[in-house]
Amino acid sequence: MNAPALRAIAPDVYVAPQLSPEAMAEAAGAGFRSVINNRPDHEHGPGQPTSAEIETAARAAGLEYRHLPVDGGYQSPEEIAACAALLRELPRPLLMFCRSGSRSARLYQLATAL
Repeated sequence: MNAPALRAIAPDVYVAPQLSPEAMAEAAGAGFRSVINNRPDHEHGPGQPTSAEIETAARAAGLEYRHLPVDGGYQSPEEIAACAALLRELPRPLLMFCRSGSRSARLYQLATAL
């Protein structure tokens, strides 16, 4: 996990670009308690780690993990509501990620505006 790539968007919520399964242990070591993956599987080809691979590593590291894949250009009202529910449910500090971190940040902003 590249620490400078992490960006705080709230006191206990951070966003990051694509994370690897190996980054889950680092995230847990850094004090995170939950991870939300906002990237659809194989969004940019087969080289991207799958949600299942990341989830296995996250759970092995003791993290809560949720996969809420959303499109980069549009998040539906249902996806925004699902994110709001996850933000209420998951223990913090929380790490959200997508390809660049921007989609996760936008989704967070929309979800907290409900």
